[in-house]
Amino acid sequence: MAEASVLPLAEADPEGLGKLLAAEGFRLTPDEAKRMLDLLGRNPTRVEATIFDTMWSEHCSYKSSRWVLRSHLPTESPDVILGPGEDAGVVRFGKHRGVDYALVFAHESHNHPSQIVPIEGAATGIGGIVRDVACMGAEVIGVMDALRFGDPEGPRASAVREIVRGVVDGIWQYANPLGVPNLGGDVFFSGRYDENCLVNVVALGIVRADQVVRSRVPDAAKREPYILVLLGKPTDETGFGGASFASAILEEGAHDQRGHVQVPDPFLKRVLLEANRAALAWLHAQGAPFGFKDLGAGGIACASSELAAAGGFGMDVDLDRVPTPQGDFPPEVISCSETQERFALVVPERLAPRVLEIYNVEYALPAVYEGARAAVIGRVRDDARYRILKGGQPVCDAAVDVITAGIEHRRAQRPRAPRPAGAALPPVHDHDALFRRLIGSPNLGSREPLWRYYDTEVQGRMVIRAGEADASVMAPVPGSPLGAAMSVGGNPWYVAADPYAGSAHAVYEALRNLVCVGARPTALTDCLNFGNPEDPEVFDEFVRSVRGLGDAARAFGPSGTEGPPIPFVSGNVSFYNESSTGRAIEPSPIVAGLGVLDDYAVAVTGAIKRAGSVIVLTGPREDRLGASQLRHALTGDTGGDLPTLDFDRERRRLYAVLEAVRRGWVLASHDIAEGGLAVAALEMALGGFASQGLGLQIPISGLGGTAPEVRLYSESPGFLLEVSKEQLTPLLDLFKSLGVDATMIGRTLAEPRFRLLDGGLALVDADLADLAAVHRAAIRPYVE
Repeated sequence: MAEASVLPLAEADPEGLGKLLAAEGFRLTPDEAKRMLDLLGRNPTRVEATIFDTMWSEHCSYKSSRWVLRSHLPTESPDVILGPGEDAGVVRFGKHRGVDYALVFAHESHNHPSQIVPIEGAATGIGGIVRDVACMGAEVIGVMDALRFGDPEGPRASAVREIVRGVVDGIWQYANPLGVPNLGGDVFFSGRYDENCLVNVVALGIVRADQVVRSRVPDAAKREPYILVLLGKPTDETGFGGASFASAILEEGAHDQRGHVQVPDPFLKRVLLEANRAALAWLHAQGAPFGFKDLGAGGIACASSELAAAGGFGMDVDLDRVPTPQGDFPPEVISCSETQERFALVVPERLAPRVLEIYNVEYALPAVYEGARAAVIGRVRDDARYRILKGGQPVCDAAVDVITAGIEHRRAQRPRAPRPAGAALPPVHDHDALFRRLIGSPNLGSREPLWRYYDTEVQGRMVIRAGEADASVMAPVPGSPLGAAMSVGGNPWYVAADPYAGSAHAVYEALRNLVCVGARPTALTDCLNFGNPEDPEVFDEFVRSVRGLGDAARAFGPSGTEGPPIPFVSGNVSFYNESSTGRAIEPSPIVAGLGVLDDYAVAVTGAIKRAGSVIVLTGPREDRLGASQLRHALTGDTGGDLPTLDFDRERRRLYAVLEAVRRGWVLASHDIAEGGLAVAALEMALGGFASQGLGLQIPISGLGGTAPEVRLYSESPGFLLEVSKEQLTPLLDLFKSLGVDATMIGRTLAEPRFRLLDGGLALVDADLADLAAVHRAAIRPYVE
């Protein structure tokens, strides 16, 4: 080791060590630095210290959350091929023409970068999740986004609206030219996100089950030499320190940290993905095992060490062979920079010339982007030693498991004080005005002004698009009837009110969205967004939230009956979503669901289809309005009791709806969530109005003796189903046989009217064109 590259940490006293770490720009704590010294047995080089600082960040190491996730989340089922531990989860899909296919499913966050530089932050979030799926050998066939923004009418309205527009621009400006369709998503507005927006992204891919690629050096490296090939953009300083930046509280003046945010290039990525497909196909044809991994957080050092460690090998990486732009960069920057649009490929040395030819000649990466290329930068070792060389000298030299093992913190927990019950709801005198106010609010208005920016048609696989149903549906395999459905969501007000119950509700909302279209729920992913885990109250919320997710998933088997749990196959934890003022976000677990249809032709949308059919309600309307949109609109608070969630009852209800859709008895379906029955009914009516000029009439007098606003806006879980008169009796008999409530409550109309009736009183009686204008105008000022 060159003496000048060594940091004198061992000689510092505890106070001086903390000051030295801060002066060097490291976020390691003094205790973590001492642990690093113990593992190395000496002072670290600057490169080594940078690697540990990155690898031991919350973003990379899950040092606070890993034990919680392992303790509570189910990750296995008969459908799972690969679960957590890889870059993405892989589940069985089905067989077509004798070939077994799998779906690849991943979930990530890009919160801090999107708050600081919204366009680039959101764009690189899409870029990162696409790489996670692609490096499993899959073709990426869709992305979704779950977005949380501040109050667009609040004290920081101008900044919030700028972030909204920037994030939306970043998503479409990356995904559209990349050629990956947007499958929709979820948006929520709340003042607690004023200083920390959330940008969570999900991606879906399709791959032959026998061609799933692992992120590891294969065992074959014991029998012949293997080398490391770096693919893509030349390595520069962009994104350096990004993982540590994402693992810290956003400070005042954080806009000065925009250098931590990566720079996207979707056009290079598109060519790179095509080159990857060609190279992987050729490698599969050679019958040679290989490893493949994207370069995200931690860059070259993270990807190469994890590839080696996962296979039980070591690695030598030569920084002098890493393509860089003009000029030189310090070795710690080349090692840990998070430059976008890069992958790492581990292949037999004898096959490397052809691999390089595919990227550099056939797909001409150097001509697509100056300095982009495929280059051999390292060699696999059989002694589990990990070294990084610069100028022929080691700047990092350690056992690979020392680099990758990570650390664990058992954080303190303290329950937060009970929330106030909330003010009594005032009487409602004008139901029409209240209805218009709700459907025109940011959280209940139409998302069409946002989704119209996104390309949903590219690749030609879409069956049901964003906004047409509770989940999007695709036909991933050309010529096959197999369909894949995906949805994403979560209600932060619910989780703030009760972390356990609110998180369980998020799981069941994801499941309801899938069965609405006729898909069998197969797998889940989560993105767990919380404040500072060093705060005992925040960490207690996190633990209770994860426990709620796990218990809800265990209560619902993939078959819709008791049996194996529905598994979480991938996910992400994002801590430190808090400003320097101490204001944290609402605890925000976001759950994505994946489902499978044997025949996508049976899938149904949420739009009513014909006049004269009936509307069936399943799910009682409870007088429990805690954290509801109604309560917030009337009182400004989100106190009170959440709707009841009985796992056994809801599992049976989900199975009943799924079976009814599969049998072709359901013309349209919509789950009841935010805004309750009234908003769900309007959304069904607006779909039918847009396509056929239909309307809807819902009498609520038979729903109990509670106040009309409770029956209309209670968010108790349930479904609205459009059913023909001929199929009503068999459907009700099916539900009764399963012990599930079902009541006919309304009918569709041949005229474009929307009516909510209570006895002889018309609470709402309006032209649908008028209501559509109110609904569609809700978020338009914030995204245009």
